[in-house]
Amino acid sequence: MADIVSPLPGIFYRKPGPDKDPYVNEGDPIEAGQTIGVVEIMKQFSEIRSDVSGTLESFSVEDTGTVNPGDVIATVSEN
Repeated sequence: MADIVSPLPGIFYRKPGPDKDPYVNEGDPIEAGQTIGVVEIMKQFSEIRSDVSGTLESFSVEDTGTVNPGDVIATVSEN
């Protein structure tokens, strides 16, 4: 298992926009470097990417949840 952590404080979004589909859902296969969401701070959006390939097991933060640096956003089971 590998944790994806937030590099900065802000609001975590699982979707690129209010009327868009999530970047990824729990149970989906993901590749290293794949975007799983974005963190917004002061209207600046930073993509959050997985460092590993595997299956996205769970999100630890709800959509539009607040994160701080080092907070676990999601957990991936590596292939």
